[in-house]
Amino acid sequence: MHPLIHRVGGFAKVQLARLRRRPVTDEYEAGAPSPQHALNLYAGEWASRLPPAASQWTAGQMPLFEDSRLVWALERLGRIDGARVLELGPLEGGHTWMLEQHGAASITAIEANRRAYLKCLVMKEVVGTSRARFLLGDFMAFLRASPEECFDVGVASGVLYHMAQPVELLARLARACDRLYIWTHYYDRALVEQRPEVAARFRAPETRTVDGFAHTVYPHWYQAARFSPGFCGSGETHPRWMTRDAIVQALRHFGHEDVEIGLDEPHHPHGPSLGLVSRRGAATRRG
Repeated sequence: MHPLIHRVGGFAKVQLARLRRRPVTDEYEAGAPSPQHALNLYAGEWASRLPPAASQWTAGQMPLFEDSRLVWALERLGRIDGARVLELGPLEGGHTWMLEQHGAASITAIEANRRAYLKCLVMKEVVGTSRARFLLGDFMAFLRASPEECFDVGVASGVLYHMAQPVELLARLARACDRLYIWTHYYDRALVEQRPEVAARFRAPETRTVDGFAHTVYPHWYQAARFSPGFCGSGETHPRWMTRDAIVQALRHFGHEDVEIGLDEPHHPHGPSLGLVSRRGAATRRG
């Protein structure tokens, strides 16, 4: 066969490949190494604004590396110097970095969202987090598989209201961690019914009992939010919300007798929210 025919065929294959995907050369970075190149892998997707020491680079706009909610919690948790910390849903590693800055000896940060996990690894390199290990997987599966695993502090910010089994999570966290910080949305019928757009997301309540704790949960529908590129909820179609009182009662039922609530924001745009710090009671305290 004449070489010209092969050339024409090769040209046609190149044109077809261009229609199907970007050229391989587009996958190479031409500039000198820079943290900004790594951040640009997720340009337009970052939520977190970088801490002051890394402010020369650009990511998102939310102050998650200076989160006042975690500052509030750290003031009440007491010293965490040398603490072994379990963090659920690190998102982009902002709270992880803050925990390390406050002296945590080790942080096990578990993220189920694959894209968020990779973003955590990018941020780890950009801001220099060195005492954290980011794990890709389901933290409920981790807690179920490791019932004897113990931590000094547990951090669960923005995860409880994404759970299908929220009381099981509270039970396992209370048993695994001496101290807990939780930030979450909660269900309040009077407040929810004031806002039809929020009320429309809820389904009929369900009654359940977990390890002797009877409670009611309120199925919540993500609606179209699940299909948004920036969605960072969970794989559940209908996670269950709890009332403020039920959250506190559950923690006490499972051994965290000392519960302090703050950061209460009943008119949060996405539904009532609160922060709390809890501690294991003297009767169940280890050591």
